[in-house]
Amino acid sequence: MIRPVFIALFTAILLPGAWAVEASAARPNIVIILADDMGFSDIGCYGSEIPTPNLDALAAHGLRFTQFYNSARCSPTRAALLTGLHPHQTGMGELAESPGSPAKPGAAPGYLKYLNSHCVTIAEVLRPSG
Repeated sequence: MIRPVFIALFTAILLPGAWAVEASAARPNIVIILADDMGFSDIGCYGSEIPTPNLDALAAHGLRFTQFYNSARCSPTRAALLTGLHPHQTGMGELAESPGSPAKPGAAPGYLKYLNSHCVTIAEVLRPSG
C-alpha cells in the first residue's frame, strides 16, 4: 500500500520534527517551488552564474531536492512532486484534463489524467499538523 510509505517518507525526510510541531504552537512554513522551463543550475543555490539572492536565502535554510526528475510536461511533474511517486503511479501519465472530466473509456491506470485514489499529496499528509 502506497499511503504508509509516503507518510513515512515525508515524516522521516521532510519533516523530522513533525511530532514536535503538533505539541507546540509553532508550525513550519513550507514553500514548494516548481518552475517550468528552467535548467538544474539556473538559480544560484544550484550553481548559476546569475544572482538569485532571494531564492538562495530560502534554499539556505530549507530542503533542496537533488534527485528529483521532471517529466517534461507540467501535470505529471507536479503530480510527482506533490506525491513523491512516479507520475504513472498517480494516474498522471499524461497531461491533466479539466476537473471532473471522465477518463477515456478503457484508459490504463497510469493514464487517467487525474490523481487516483492510491496516492496522497503532501498537503494531505500535513493536514493533521494544521
